[in-house]
Amino acid sequence: MARLPLCLMVLAAAGGTAAAAREEVVPASAGSDWRSAATQHDRGRLRHWRDAWADALAQVGRGPDAAEIARGGALFEPDAALPGAEPPPGDYHCRTVKLGRAERSTLDYVAYPASRCRIARAAGRLHFTVLAGVQRRAGTIFPDNGRRMIFLGTLMLGDETRALRYGRDRERDLIGLVERVGPERWRIAFPRPHYESLLDVIELVPRR
Repeated sequence: MARLPLCLMVLAAAGGTAAAAREEVVPASAGSDWRSAATQHDRGRLRHWRDAWADALAQVGRGPDAAEIARGGALFEPDAALPGAEPPPGDYHCRTVKLGRAERSTLDYVAYPASRCRIARAAGRLHFTVLAGVQRRAGTIFPDNGRRMIFLGTLMLGDETRALRYGRDRERDLIGLVERVGPERWRIAFPRPHYESLLDVIELVPRR
């Protein structure tokens, strides 16, 4: 069974739905090209996404949770992306898994219970928001190629009700790969996040 730090279990159970940010996390002036909006640091994280993935899987593979990687199937396979990367607007079940151990963590595999998240289209842009939990991501999904899209956004923590603008706080900035990995199954993979892990993977499955 996946292990959760006790303090996070308590907070996750108590946390309610976060209010949507009143301003766009990534300004509309950034246009439709993620490269024009991404910070230099985040472009570097994305450039080396495969190294982060390999390091994370290697750590988990040496530990007691190695079987979880096999059970995850395509979710944890770096080259499992299928055509049709764009997730349709709607509400999703989102399950976050943290792989690999960064300096601030003592665990190399942590899986959180699924929470509610949303894909919404507004003014021609695709937005992703996690609506509940301790660490809630919010931002914009940009086109890239047929097998992947790019997420830029920021992290909300605890009882915060609005997200920071992207680019204001390097510790909160996020860049991720958005890919389809099965019928009605997507993932967003975040290489080298600033908290706890080497790779975060969010699984998205439509709510029915």
